[in-house]
Amino acid sequence: MEWKQLVGIYHRDRDKQPGQTVILFEKDRRLLLQPRGAPEKTQEIHGVGGSVLITEPDGSVQAYTEHRTDNGTVNSFWESGTVDKMESVVPVRHLYIREDAGADPAHYFHITPATPVEQLRAAALAAKPPAEAGPFRKPELVELAPLDPAIHLDIRYAQSNNFLGTPVYTQARAFLQRPAAEALLRVLHKLQPLGYGLLIHDGYRPWYVTKIFWDATPAEGKIFVADPQKGSRHNRGCAVDLTLYDLTNGKPVEMTGLYDEMSPRSFPDFPGGTSLQRWHRDLLGRAMESEGFNVNEEEWWHFDYKDWKQYPILNVPFEQLHGAARAN
Repeated sequence: MEWKQLVGIYHRDRDKQPGQTVILFEKDRRLLLQPRGAPEKTQEIHGVGGSVLITEPDGSVQAYTEHRTDNGTVNSFWESGTVDKMESVVPVRHLYIREDAGADPAHYFHITPATPVEQLRAAALAAKPPAEAGPFRKPELVELAPLDPAIHLDIRYAQSNNFLGTPVYTQARAFLQRPAAEALLRVLHKLQPLGYGLLIHDGYRPWYVTKIFWDATPAEGKIFVADPQKGSRHNRGCAVDLTLYDLTNGKPVEMTGLYDEMSPRSFPDFPGGTSLQRWHRDLLGRAMESEGFNVNEEEWWHFDYKDWKQYPILNVPFEQLHGAARAN
């Protein structure tokens, strides 16, 4: 099934608990609902006289009032209320407006921190990572660029073209723990015969940078950043952010969304975009998964190596990694 128009994606958050994520689509002027990651549960949303009842993934029933254009296309709808056990509607008023998630990608992935990044950096450097019990493997970070000429770098956090709009790293380098780095090299060798190389956006990330990201990101965007109190798999040297590039011209291929884009297009199961964009995204995913990496459920570009739990959270700045292990 090919979805024609994305109506909206929203998160439900009841009692400050993590909510359900639901995708709403329109096809042939019909509204359809799909719990994210469960395309087999797609259902049509039926309504009479503009009133719509939706049974959501958590079992609750929501009442909606839809609004259509003159040609019958839904352009907005109100969440009218929650249907209680007595089948009466408890009023709530939330308006959902139709939008094209890919129309203006720059709208999604830039944020303006309430506190300047340099102030956040000073606070993060003074803080300490969470204590961990272990035991852990001894870290052995390997620099990625020297492994193969077909590994290219585009370290966005060392530049200004990232979601914070300012450099956060002091050096444009990328590292992974040795087993993960060797697995990534095998991924590259599988993709090269198909005409693709790997473009690395990020690898090992010192813990203090994770804290900067968390403190800089507003509440509605924290789904896309790691909680420093739990640590990031990037902090363990077992996560990599990457995409494909065309070996013939060196240009990145087009994916369904942009790197670090804080929008539904970042989801690895986002059904929008072109068929070629989805094919490239899925090709990268299959190649990575074949060598022990798992895609992050919120970010198509983020992959965690299977052994990440065996490594500690690290907070070593890049400047102190001059002696890090390199390719044999």
